[in-house]
Amino acid sequence: MTAETMIRVTNLSCGYGGKTVLRDIDLTLRRGELVGLCGPNGAGKSTLLLALTGLLAPASGRIELGGADLRQLSTRERARRVSCVPQRLEAPAGYTVRELVLMGRYAHTGLLSGYGPQDLAAAEAALRDAHAHDLADRQATELSGGELQRVLLARALAQGRDILLLDEAASAMDMGRRVEAYDLLAKLNGTGSAILTAVHDLNLAALYCPRLVFLKAGRLVLDGPTAQIFTEANLKDIYETDIRVAAHPVTGAPQAHLVPGAAAAPLG
Repeated sequence: MTAETMIRVTNLSCGYGGKTVLRDIDLTLRRGELVGLCGPNGAGKSTLLLALTGLLAPASGRIELGGADLRQLSTRERARRVSCVPQRLEAPAGYTVRELVLMGRYAHTGLLSGYGPQDLAAAEAALRDAHAHDLADRQATELSGGELQRVLLARALAQGRDILLLDEAASAMDMGRRVEAYDLLAKLNGTGSAILTAVHDLNLAALYCPRLVFLKAGRLVLDGPTAQIFTEANLKDIYETDIRVAAHPVTGAPQAHLVPGAAAAPLG
């Protein structure tokens, strides 16, 4: 039985200020998928995620969330369906971490009502799941970059867990916290969450994501099972440098190894 399609992108093109960044993108994300979105700098990963959240209007093409046209959904309806962890966000002054996480519940509250017991419980559960409960009473502006990313992940979890979009959500975290974050994503994925995570760390993506999608120069160039497409030939072509692939010593997942000097220009 085919899993429910949570996101469907058809012939999507979009960009900024009249410049096209993404061209002719077709993509689906189904319930229970954990997909790594990879590619070089400037490939269009963040642009695609902005389009999927409705923050960037398509120049052409169509985006559907659960079968509904994204353009026909209100901001509140989009927020009920999709939670997003941005790559960078300036921590707002005057708010504790718990208050920042509670902001993720705005789509579930009435326009004139405050946070109810269900909202408070969702925020506390999200703080625990994101390993950020020890930060709950601190001011958001006091956090390090890695700590803030854990809190933003908690806010997204409090908002909803059906569809999660993450833009380099673990990039500022240390190695241990990255493992915690991606262990959590794998756990959520196992309960049916559909997750699309943009990630520069190819080895992290290959360890956790059964499916990878690669963008290059604004086009989708590879989409498939990690074990099949994470090859030396594919990675060399996409990143334009010498890359060797070998199995992880514990899991057997393919891992990429850079070759020093492979991309160096001649001197003189």
